[in-house]
Amino acid sequence: MALAVDDDLWSAIGDPTRRRMLDLLVTDGGGTSTTLSQRLPVTRQAVAKHLAVLDRVGLVHARPAGREVRYEVDERQLARAAAQLADVGSTWDARLRRIKRIAEAIERAQRQTNEHDQENEHNPKE
Repeated sequence: MALAVDDDLWSAIGDPTRRRMLDLLVTDGGGTSTTLSQRLPVTRQAVAKHLAVLDRVGLVHARPAGREVRYEVDERQLARAAAQLADVGSTWDARLRRIKRIAEAIERAQRQTNEHDQENEHNPKE
């Protein structure tokens, strides 16, 4: 059964900085704009904007932590994204197998045509 692909979710994950942020948040068990900006080649303000995008699609959740906001990954939403990716991957695998079968059939047909043409060249009809 094919899962519906959430374009907003994949648009958010499509950015390499946001993927790296998710990786850091998963590895560290959460973080703030400040802690993430110390480990990424972007400003704290840029990190905050990226976190807002991830929050909007439900991949992270924010909670107050003193003067800052701490972000943690929503494991259910991340699992949903992984399931969508696996589903898309298996769909493309099936498509590529069909394309391969078609290409092989075309190649066999061309080979048979070439062999037939060669036979006719060596044994012309009189």
